[in-house]
Amino acid sequence: MEMKKLESNEELSQLYDTTDIFFLMKNSTTCPISSEAYSEMESYTKEEGALPVYYLNVQELRDVSNQVAEHFQIKHESPQAFLIQKGKVAWHSSHWHIKKDALNKAVSDNK
Repeated sequence: MEMKKLESNEELSQLYDTTDIFFLMKNSTTCPISSEAYSEMESYTKEEGALPVYYLNVQELRDVSNQVAEHFQIKHESPQAFLIQKGKVAWHSSHWHIKKDALNKAVSDNK
């Protein structure tokens, strides 16, 4: 499975409506910490049974990134990862805490 880049607020809204459970990542294209977190997310997607992972680049979609923060009432950070389950945040983390093991634990804790 590959990570899928979001290009618009409409794509994100459609995800909320059509996908029961997925990871969403806010990524910065200029931050080395984001680069590490992105690599951890990519590593997670290579596992059998991995959940879908979608990401947005905050420099390209600042308005969508802000909308996510507002919608879920969670302060914006970058990098930032969310486990979205049935339209709600089941887990979230940021910066150096975005690790493959943490993603797996989040999934197992929310089954």
